Amino acid sequence: MVRHAQPTSPPSTPTAEQQFERTLQSLRLLWAASGAARREIRSAVNAYRQLIPAAAATNEMQTALEDSIAVLERLPDAAAERRQNVEKLANDLKAMRPRLGLVDASVEKGVLNAVAGERRAGRQKPKPKESTTRPKRLPVDAAITELNGVGPKQTPLLEKLGITSIIDLLNLAPRRYVDYRNPIQIGTHLDYAGHVLIRGRVSDIREHRSGRGPTRVNMQLDDGTGVMHLTFFNPYIARNLRDGEEIYAAGTVERQYGKLQMVSPEWDKIGGPNVTTDHLVPVYPLTKGLYQKNLRRFTRQALDSTRPNLVDWLADIRTFMDPEVWTRMPKLEDAYEYLHYPPEMSAATAAHRRMTLENLILLQLGLVKRRQDVSAIPGIPFGIDRERLDTFLSSLPFTLTGAQQRALDGILSDVAQPHAMTRLLQGDVGSGKTVVAAAVALMAMASGHQAAVMAPTEILAEQHFRNLTEQYQSVPDDQRPKVTLLTGSTRAKARRGMLTALAEGEINLLVGTHALIQDDVEFSRLGLVIIDEQHRFGVRQRSQLVTKAHGVVPHLLSMTATPIPRTLNLVLYGDMDVSVIDERPPGRIPIETQRFVGRDRNRAYQRVREQVAAGHQVFVICPLVEATDTSEAKAAVEEAERLQSDVFPELRVDVLHGRMASRKKDEVMTAFRERQFDILVSTSVIEVGIDIPNATVMMIEGADQFGLSQLHQFRGRVGRAGDQSYCLLLADEVSPEGEIRLDTMVATDDGFKLAETDLELRGPGDFIGGTRQSGMPDLGFLANGFDSRLLAIARDTAEAVLDAHSDITYQQFPNLYPRFRQFWSGSVTPDEGKS
Repeated sequence: MVRHAQPTSPPSTPTAEQQFERTLQSLRLLWAASGAARREIRSAVNAYRQLIPAAAATNEMQTALEDSIAVLERLPDAAAERRQNVEKLANDLKAMRPRLGLVDASVEKGVLNAVAGERRAGRQKPKPKESTTRPKRLPVDAAITELNGVGPKQTPLLEKLGITSIIDLLNLAPRRYVDYRNPIQIGTHLDYAGHVLIRGRVSDIREHRSGRGPTRVNMQLDDGTGVMHLTFFNPYIARNLRDGEEIYAAGTVERQYGKLQMVSPEWDKIGGPNVTTDHLVPVYPLTKGLYQKNLRRFTRQALDSTRPNLVDWLADIRTFMDPEVWTRMPKLEDAYEYLHYPPEMSAATAAHRRMTLENLILLQLGLVKRRQDVSAIPGIPFGIDRERLDTFLSSLPFTLTGAQQRALDGILSDVAQPHAMTRLLQGDVGSGKTVVAAAVALMAMASGHQAAVMAPTEILAEQHFRNLTEQYQSVPDDQRPKVTLLTGSTRAKARRGMLTALAEGEINLLVGTHALIQDDVEFSRLGLVIIDEQHRFGVRQRSQLVTKAHGVVPHLLSMTATPIPRTLNLVLYGDMDVSVIDERPPGRIPIETQRFVGRDRNRAYQRVREQVAAGHQVFVICPLVEATDTSEAKAAVEEAERLQSDVFPELRVDVLHGRMASRKKDEVMTAFRERQFDILVSTSVIEVGIDIPNATVMMIEGADQFGLSQLHQFRGRVGRAGDQSYCLLLADEVSPEGEIRLDTMVATDDGFKLAETDLELRGPGDFIGGTRQSGMPDLGFLANGFDSRLLAIARDTAEAVLDAHSDITYQQFPNLYPRFRQFWSGSVTPDEGKS
């Protein structure tokens, strides 16, 4: 455990001579010990470690002492062998005495010795006086520049990590920890998983320079049980390591050509400044130009300078929490210490749980408050015309599934209430969300109100327009809603006539894109707003459409085709009611999913040729590259060129990527729908919900790199016209986790099951980044996963607080209030500016 500076004066530091004698005495005690002598070995190791900074004047001496430590840590259990090793260590240590700058008392210290150099003469170099001042005290909300060493160079780098104040730094959770006490042996671990630490001697250090790209440094690390090949891309390392030096290396192990290797591992020399056995060493997320040693120095300062000023805001709501939960949590000051410098992983885990619970409570307080505010807003109660509803449902060429009916019943129950509905409709690809929305819109019209459907792209808006028009086709003329499409492509003359009809109430259902929220779009009696893929819109855009109801609040139905694990619904949509359609309509032909690894890809290519020969079309998804639009666009163009020239020269290939303008994307998709080419190569910008009925093959390159939920979204782009369709998963070399994902994709097409598995395998990061609605605070603290039981505790606590108090105010909660405001300060809420 890390010791903090205390008000009392520090004990005097032993001289080098005293530490040398203590080290010798520890060897004598070890030699005399019986049994395993674990305690005596630890004592000797610690004595050597304290001798190094006290007496080692050269790197050579430091290395010699570190070698002795290595011998101590690997002493045999047998007493006779151990004593032989200890005798040799003692003799070696005595022989080092002159080279350590230590001489017997009989050696004269005169002028000649002084000229020769104080260290060689046996004099100790005066140690600088240790400061007895306490670290300066800082409030947790102080600017990060208050820390020593954080100047103009470091400040913008820290800001890239979201760190502008000391509290931001305290809440920066390490990505992992390094435990220098427990390196693994290279030769005894055949199957490596995740991040590992090894220790050994380096050899065969070689620099490889090339005209392009960075200098590569290769070396071998041998620990006596096996060899690990290390690769770095920094010439500094070659200049600072010599053959024979002993280092730690921490990283992910890979196998290449049968050899074990680490690429760009973190490393430290044995006895180096970052190596400690007192506690685990944190490994933080970084940005270019910022290094672990800097962040560790800053976090140590932050912890020491704020400890006296920490205020536990949870104490404000302690009475609303389960007492057992409260007593199990570490104190706030300990939680911060153990988050950064835990003595054991169990302490780090407890600290992470406390910090996660704090953030979940802050999140749930905001969501519960938002939900209570919405439920208090007067709404427009719809009368449910059962006869008209039954006529519509019976006119459909299919019967609603049980899940569709349950979702419809829940929504109709809401819109019949005198307060505004805010509900999310979740449904897998092809589960039938649109027909549920159509039924609700019909009830809005029957009650004398208009409805609006807003989609994020013109293609999706056109698709909704076609589907709704078709679904209403069998409704009697006098009951059939008038449906109109408004997008950025609508011609000016048609648009003027449409807006006039809309304002006069002649249009019942307006479908469109962002064009719906323009100032001159006026409704007569807007009562229902339906937003597709609502996370693609900002809060302000959604509220702009809602405010077109002129003084009343319309019912809001949001829809998403992205299955969300049930445990995350309270995180992402805790301020909304959620309906889930988790059944597929009967009669749909399942998509056949196949995996092809390595050279098997030629069989996948043959499947593509067969389907195109049968008159069908093919999607190809490029593998993931660096997460920039430019690099992804380049990869898509190169893949399209490769397929066209090397694989499918007889077929027509086109490309779609994120660097294209929206209008150009729409043109490409329209051309594909009209069968102007056979194969569309795309990055992951393929829209959720895009309907190309003639496409029967989804071929995904580098499929093992994608998450299950994203793979399932890709798969949902095909199989929409009753033809047998295929999802082809291609990969070169597959990791064990990648194998699980590919096998799971082959085994099931249930989007919700896949989402749950994805959550288990990869954590919630993909869901949070990909589906988080605008208006939410930063949820990065959840990226590495969380215990769903903490979420239940947080929700119960938030509801108890807001049942007793209608708001979070400074008067009621003086410590919680500023933290709550800070947590939600990065979000934009619909009611901002009203107070």
